[in-house]
Amino acid sequence: MAHEHKLAIFRGTVKFKSNIQKIWGVLIFLTIITAIEVILGIYKPSMFMHTWMTPFEGGFFATLGNIIFSPIVYMKPLNLIFILLTLVKAYYITWDFMHMRDETKALRRMVVWTGVFLVCYLIFILLQEGGYIQGVYENGYVKRDF
Repeated sequence: MAHEHKLAIFRGTVKFKSNIQKIWGVLIFLTIITAIEVILGIYKPSMFMHTWMTPFEGGFFATLGNIIFSPIVYMKPLNLIFILLTLVKAYYITWDFMHMRDETKALRRMVVWTGVFLVCYLIFILLQEGGYIQGVYENGYVKRDF
């Protein structure tokens, strides 16, 4: 049994008359986000190329603060912008093109939040490994005891 798809995006602020118009609207939105990513990647504005703060030094609380803040605050803002824009694109691709909007609430949460968790975990692993590789290039051989 077929049912009508919802023809609004951005929580109902933009409404379309047909599915074809909605697909084109979402495609234009995703194209604009991709264009912003490409422009930022080519020009790399200097205001986004410096970290917001430097790591804390010395002591248990400094180490704890570095662990808590390292994924976000010590990252270059340009990298954080790329990550956030990629998550927005992945969300809208799943939400509109894969018709998650028309599914039950439990299935939507299961699919979307699992993907969000896995992407965050992948980002954490890539940042950890990237930091290790940077340490190897800067200091020579680095060994970690786990």
